[in-house]
Amino acid sequence: MVPLLQQHIGIGISHAANSITITTDPSPRPPPPLLRLHPQPRRRRHAPAKPIALYTNCKCASAAASVEEDDVAGLGYRHPPKQIQEILDVPPNPSYLISPRRDRIMFLKRTAMPPLSELTKPENVLSGIRIDPGSNMRSRMSFYTGITVHDLMANGTLGPAKEVHGYADGAKINFVTWSPDGQHMAFTVRYKDKVDNSVNLSLWVANAESGEARPLCISEDIRLNAIFELFVWVNDSTVLVCTIPSSRGCPPKKPLVPFGPRIRSNEHKNVVQMRATKEMLKDLHEEELFDYYATSQLILLSLDGTVKPIAPPAIYTALDPSPDEKYLMLTSVHRPYSSTVSYKRFPKKVELWTVDGTFIREVCDLPLAEDIPITSGSVRKGKRLIRWRPDMPSTLYWVEAQDGGDANVEVSPRDIVYMELADPLNGEEPQVLLKLDLRYRRISWCNGSHALVYEHWYKTRRTRTWVISPDCKDVSPQILFERSSEDAYSNPGSPMMCRTPAGTFVIAKIKTNYEGTYILNTGVKERIWESSKEKYYESVLALMSYNPKCEIQLNHLKLLVSKESRMEPTQYYIKAWPDKNQVQITNYSHPYPQLALLQKEVIRYQREDGVKLTATLYLPPAYDPSKDGPLPCLIWSYPGEFKSREAAGQVRRSPNKFARISSNFPLLWLARGFAILADPTIPIIGERDQEANDRYIEQLVASAEAAVNEIVRRGVAHHDRIAVGGHSYGAFMTANLLAHAPHLFCCGIARSGAYNRTLTPFGFQKEVRTLWVATDTYIKMSPFMSANKIKKPILLIHGEDDSKVTTAMQSSQFYDALKGNGVPCRLVILPFERHHYVARESVMHDQVIYMDRIKVITCWLQHCFC
Repeated sequence: MVPLLQQHIGIGISHAANSITITTDPSPRPPPPLLRLHPQPRRRRHAPAKPIALYTNCKCASAAASVEEDDVAGLGYRHPPKQIQEILDVPPNPSYLISPRRDRIMFLKRTAMPPLSELTKPENVLSGIRIDPGSNMRSRMSFYTGITVHDLMANGTLGPAKEVHGYADGAKINFVTWSPDGQHMAFTVRYKDKVDNSVNLSLWVANAESGEARPLCISEDIRLNAIFELFVWVNDSTVLVCTIPSSRGCPPKKPLVPFGPRIRSNEHKNVVQMRATKEMLKDLHEEELFDYYATSQLILLSLDGTVKPIAPPAIYTALDPSPDEKYLMLTSVHRPYSSTVSYKRFPKKVELWTVDGTFIREVCDLPLAEDIPITSGSVRKGKRLIRWRPDMPSTLYWVEAQDGGDANVEVSPRDIVYMELADPLNGEEPQVLLKLDLRYRRISWCNGSHALVYEHWYKTRRTRTWVISPDCKDVSPQILFERSSEDAYSNPGSPMMCRTPAGTFVIAKIKTNYEGTYILNTGVKERIWESSKEKYYESVLALMSYNPKCEIQLNHLKLLVSKESRMEPTQYYIKAWPDKNQVQITNYSHPYPQLALLQKEVIRYQREDGVKLTATLYLPPAYDPSKDGPLPCLIWSYPGEFKSREAAGQVRRSPNKFARISSNFPLLWLARGFAILADPTIPIIGERDQEANDRYIEQLVASAEAAVNEIVRRGVAHHDRIAVGGHSYGAFMTANLLAHAPHLFCCGIARSGAYNRTLTPFGFQKEVRTLWVATDTYIKMSPFMSANKIKKPILLIHGEDDSKVTTAMQSSQFYDALKGNGVPCRLVILPFERHHYVARESVMHDQVIYMDRIKVITCWLQHCFC
C-alpha cells in the first residue's frame, strides 16, 4: 500500500506563469499554491515578523525564472498542513521531581512552543549571558504552567493528585525545588508590575500536604535577582535568596558621546585564544550594565516571613550551604573584567560564612583566566571545583592542576585532589586525597571507607575509576576500572545515589541477607536486574528506597524505571524487590497517533574501508518496498570523531526506543510519505597519532556513500531522490557532501551551520589545532572554499541571533558565494531565533520550506539535471 498522504502530492509546472505549484488535495477544485517562484505577495494579518528568504536563479528557465527577493520575503510566516501542525503542537509530557524522602512525586506541566512575541522582548547581551532587563533574569527562559503532587503509596501506586493552587491562572513557574524534609516546595511565579507593567519574579512556597501556595515575601521592596543562582534551601524552613540591592537605581545610560575609543592591547605578549567572543563585554558601559544587573544582596528568608540580610552585595554566581547547615560557601566574580572571555573566567572569589552572617575565611581569590589553552583538558590555574563533601558535616574538597592548567605540558601528577575542614583547627594544612596522572573529572562519595574518583584524558580517550578510602590513610587507592571512554561496550555505568537527610547524594550501600554489604574494592559484582531486550527499552532513573544512613536492604529495594517501545511512549514504573514487581504510575497517551504504526529499524552496514556503521531507518506506516517501490528519502546526520575503528563501529542505539518527534528532527516527513535515515554514523577516525580531520573529506564521503548504497540496496530509496541534511556541524557536513559527493544527493538542507573555518581560527568541534598550525585542513574542510563545486540545490536556514561560532554571517556569506557561482540555493533567516529554533511561527515555517524545497527540487531534477 502506498502511504495515503503520498498519493495526494502533486507537482504542476506552468510554463506560461513561469511558476511551480504544489498541491496536496486530490479534489478537482483548484488548490491554493504552497509555493510559487513568482508569487504575488501574500499578506498575513498580525504577522509579528517575516522570515527573510533569499533565492538564487534556478538553472532551468522552464521550471522557474529569476526570483525577486522582495516577493519571497513578502510571503511572511506560513503554516504546514494541519496534520503536521497537530503533531508539532503536542505539549511535552510533564517533568517530575521526587521528594527527598521518596514519599512524594511532583509533576510539572509544560507547554509546546512559545509564540514569536516571547522572543521579541528586549534583552541585554553581557559577558556570555542574555538578560531580560524587565525581570532581572535570563531571557527566554522556558517555564512550567502547573504543579501536581502525588503521595507514593507503600504498594508503589500514586495517591490522588493534589493541584498546587493559590497563584493566578496563566502563571509562569520556574526554579521549583523541594525543601530538605520534603514538606514544602519553593518556586517562582512571574507577575506584572502594577506601576510600569514590567515582569517581576515572586518567590512562593507551597505545602506539600495540602497543595496550598502563598508568596514567601510580600514586601514590594524585595525583588529577586535570577541572573545566576536565585535561591537555595539552607534548612527545612529557611532559604538563602539573591535579591536586587535596595540602593539600586535606574540602569546606567549609554553616553551619547563616547568617553573615548575602544582600545584592546596585548603588550605583554600573552597567548589568549578563544573560539567565540561575540557576546563578551565591549566597553565601559557594558561593564556598568553587568554590574547593575548581576549584583545581588543575599538575604535569609524564613517560612514565617522573617528577612535577614547577609554578606555584602556582590555578583554571586553560586550559593552552597554545608550539609550540617552551619556554613555557607559563597562564590562571586569581580573586576577586572574582560572583553575576550565570559564571566566564567572573570576573577573568582570563594568565601565561607556562617549561616548567622559571620565571615569565616576566604577559600580562594583566583585571577582573571584569559589564557587557558584551547587544547582539550586544559583548565584554570589554582583551586577549582570546590565542593562540600556530601557524607561529612562540613568538609571541603577541591582540585589543583600541577601542569599550570595547560594540557600540552607533560607532568606527573597532573592533578591533586585536596580535602580540609571548613574551619581548620590550629592552622592544619589541607590533606592530599589523591594524585592523578590524567585530568580529574569527579568524585562519587559513599562514606569514609569508600569513594570513587574518576579521571580522564581526551587525547588518548583513557579513563580510570579509582576506589579510595578517604578517612583511612593506611589504605592505598586501587584502580577499579581502566578503559577507553569511546568503548561503550565496556562502560560499567554509574553507581546508584541515595539522598541523605542533609539533601546531599552519596552512593547507596546495598545490603544482602547472606553476605553483608557489597564492597567496592573487591571488584565482585552481581546482576540483580536486567532490562528487557526483546520489545522494550528500559532505564533506571532513581533509587526510591529511603534510609537516613543510605543503607538499603536488597529485599526492600525500590527503583523508578522508565519503559518504552517502538509503538509505546515512555511510561514510569516503580519496581520493587524481592519479587521485582513493577507498578505503572503514568499513563501517557500516544502523542501522535497518526504515526503510531510507523516502521523503525536499526540497520547495520559497513564502509568501504571495513568500518562498521549504524543508522535508524524510519518508513511510513503500511509501506512495503516490494509493492510500493522506492520513496523520496532524507538522510539526517551529524559526524563524530573517534580514535579507533572498533569504537566507531559500536552500536549505541536501541531499536526499541520510542520515536519522539521534535521540531529539530525531520521525522515529521514520515507524515508526507518520505523515508528517513536518521543519524547514520559518520565516524571521522584518527588512530594513534593521526589527526582525524586530516582525512575528514575522504571519510565523510565514504560514510555517506555506504549509507546511500544500503538504502538503495533495500529498495526503499532511489539514487536520484535522496536528500541530505543536518543541523550545526551536520549542516557543515551537508555542504561538504554536496561539494565533494554530488553524485550521492539531489539536494541538501543545512541549518545553523558554519561553512568557512578560517572564521573560527582557534579550533572547532574536536579540532584543537589553530588555523596557522593546520592551514591546509581548515581550507580543505571549509565548504565555502568549494562553493564553485556545488551544483545541486541547497537550502540554508539560520537563526538571526545565533550567538555561537555559527553566526548568521556564516550562512549569509556562504549564500553569497553560492549565488556568485550560479548555484541553485535559498537562504532563510529566522528573526529573533538563536542556534536552535523555538518559536512556533519559526518552527511551522521551517517545516513548510522543508517540504516545498524537496518538492521543487523533484521538479528541478526532472527538468534541469536529467
